[in-house]
Amino acid sequence: MTAALDDLAQTYEASHPNVLVDVRGGGSAIGLEEVKNGAADVAAVSWQAAGQTPPTCAHALPVARDAIAIVVNPHNPAPGLTLLQIRAIYRGETLDWAAVGGPAEEPLIISREDGSGTRQAFEALVMGNDRVTLNALVMPGSQAVVDYVAGHRAALGYVSQAALTDAVRVVPIEGMTPTAANVRTGAYHLIRPLYLCAPEPVPVATQGFLDFALSPAGQTVIARHHVPLR
Repeated sequence: MTAALDDLAQTYEASHPNVLVDVRGGGSAIGLEEVKNGAADVAAVSWQAAGQTPPTCAHALPVARDAIAIVVNPHNPAPGLTLLQIRAIYRGETLDWAAVGGPAEEPLIISREDGSGTRQAFEALVMGNDRVTLNALVMPGSQAVVDYVAGHRAALGYVSQAALTDAVRVVPIEGMTPTAANVRTGAYHLIRPLYLCAPEPVPVATQGFLDFALSPAGQTVIARHHVPLR
């Protein structure tokens, strides 16, 4: 969510010259911990099941929807994957890409670091109660996943839709791609809500930024990166 928040911060500061919005990355878990400890005013959380409020976040405000895209190297010919096939690959059970239409190579499985909201969402939506193989390569961010997959024909990774570039190819899941329309209708399977989380009571300055995120102007900014709620 860093890119969207950078845009929101710059737009908000332009109309509120007495407010400074400092955006830092690090992952959903770190953000929630800093809000709990008073080191941050707002945490961006990219995974929390709908209807649940994180125990370390008294005020959870959904601001957007996002899709998790499954990405491969452009030279990987796999036409598409099912959720069961992705789970089998990430469990380490599929030892040859050729079994699912890819190259005759062993899959290089890419995951994310502990505390990543994208990792939490992927494991909840795809893996269920199964564990990702210990042979998976752990990357520290979406850009690192994209860079690695772009450089290795047998690699398979997952990233936010907002992190996609032409360096990787999105694989259809159950015949669906993560278009904005498919995210809005729920036709695409790997969808998550994106939240801004704050303590209660919400300080006045913080509430102003939260209100802006859901305003028409704020949602227009968010639409550059994710699927807006409004």
